[in-house]
Amino acid sequence: MSSKYLVTGGAGYVGSVVAAHLLEAGHRVTVLDDLSTGHREGVPAGAEFIEGRIQSAADHLDPTFDAVLHFAAYSQVGESVTDPDKYWRNNVGGTTELLAAMRAADVRTLVFSSTAAVYGEPATVPITEDAPTAPTNPYGATKLAVDHMISGECAAHGLAAVSLRYFNVAGAHGAQGERHDPESHLIPLILQVAQGRRESISVYGDDYPTPDGTCVRDYIHVADLADAHLLALAAAKAGEHLVCNLGNGNGFSVHEVIDTVRQVTGRPIPQHTAPRRAGDPAVLVASAERAKQRLGWRPARAALTDIVADAWAFAQSAAPQQEERQQ
Repeated sequence: MSSKYLVTGGAGYVGSVVAAHLLEAGHRVTVLDDLSTGHREGVPAGAEFIEGRIQSAADHLDPTFDAVLHFAAYSQVGESVTDPDKYWRNNVGGTTELLAAMRAADVRTLVFSSTAAVYGEPATVPITEDAPTAPTNPYGATKLAVDHMISGECAAHGLAAVSLRYFNVAGAHGAQGERHDPESHLIPLILQVAQGRRESISVYGDDYPTPDGTCVRDYIHVADLADAHLLALAAAKAGEHLVCNLGNGNGFSVHEVIDTVRQVTGRPIPQHTAPRRAGDPAVLVASAERAKQRLGWRPARAALTDIVADAWAFAQSAAPQQEERQQ
């Protein structure tokens, strides 16, 4: 059965992949994005596109929509520290407007793009949804605030909502992939070295209490992430706010990721060791048991080589467009 969905932030990395999956499943999709960090070419063919801010959702929502999938947030940790007001106004203020618009239009289902940043530096791993939330930056704090807002909306007005807390998302899905500017994620940064667009990759600290001394992170393929969003739409229940972590449940070190990129691309990846970054936990790995039990979700693309190979294919296809934008 075909449904109609509004995807806020659908010109961004994860939002565009989820929009593509919805279309492939036969649904109708409207993307709302102001293109401040998203890219028009990332919007999948077949989606209606509206250029606008999340605060304008009331102008576009009506009772014909079955649900909203909400990705419209600023997400650069460093920028959130230097310009927190930008993050509170958009991530929290914008979501306040979105929830009001959904209520007015009688659209009663929401899937929210949340983050593992709400947990801060965890005391134990793997991290479950019951772990204390103690974000260490305004980005994580705004996402946690929105989760609290959604819980209140569910209790007061019967909203059916699922928050999906991502760990390290990577990979690509056809024409949809990472186009961040500036780029801050490890795998695309290493791929820039493989492309000759960056001289080397920095390894921030090699003396952590891990098998090879470098930080360990849980990487999840963006297509697996998209699958979880479609399952979340089906699992959402009126009056309930379900929170699920999404990760593979195992981690890869920085050195392992670099070596995998070397293997996949067949190219040299010069690296150098830099001082640790403040606030970088040694290990961040998710427990996704709740997602498996409540959503019926299991990652199908857990191999790091598959994740890197898809990201590499996208990076090569997107290189001409990136060079054109820089000129």
